[in-house]
Amino acid sequence: MPIKILFNHFSFCYFVINKGSAIGTINWIIMKYLFIAMLSLFGFTKTKAQAKSIHSFKVEALDGSTIDFSKFKGKKILVVNTASECGFTPQYADLEKLYETYKDKLVVVGFPANNFGGQEPGSNHEISTFCQRNYGVQFPMAAKISVKGDNIAPIYKFLTDKKENGVKNTKILWNFTKILLDEQGHVVDSFISTTNPMSESITKYLK
Repeated sequence: MPIKILFNHFSFCYFVINKGSAIGTINWIIMKYLFIAMLSLFGFTKTKAQAKSIHSFKVEALDGSTIDFSKFKGKKILVVNTASECGFTPQYADLEKLYETYKDKLVVVGFPANNFGGQEPGSNHEISTFCQRNYGVQFPMAAKISVKGDNIAPIYKFLTDKKENGVKNTKILWNFTKILLDEQGHVVDSFISTTNPMSESITKYLK
């Protein structure tokens, strides 16, 4: 039974029993807060610890294999929507540097997307070749997806919607928006495109 309906049912029954008396009203207020406290105690209220984790997701990789996020438990994860023809594309080099520097604590996962300015027009194979040839990318790269709109990928729905992740809403404004998750797979913070991967804003979480 949904909590709201359960509480309304409880309130109505209590009011009828006390017949709307002043004492009954005071008692009802007391019981209301006791009821809410009881729900919280027994886990009916949603907390960050209860929010869905990114570890429940599996996505297709650029090479057709599967990226299983449950394998990244115990490490922070930096998720980035990438593009090959963007002014921020050179950040691939710093994302790789970040990954290599902190690979015992962090996994970087790139998600190519063509949502902004048509700046990721290539196929998965073309994107993979571009990343390796120009930037020597070794961190996991997912197959191309949509990171916003009606066809947003489920994993990005989780990452950007507080109702899904239990922490915060994040609007993907452009390519190379970054979202950091903790070792339990919960959203920690997000960073706009201009935030360099090696900046203190990000590395402070890894020291």
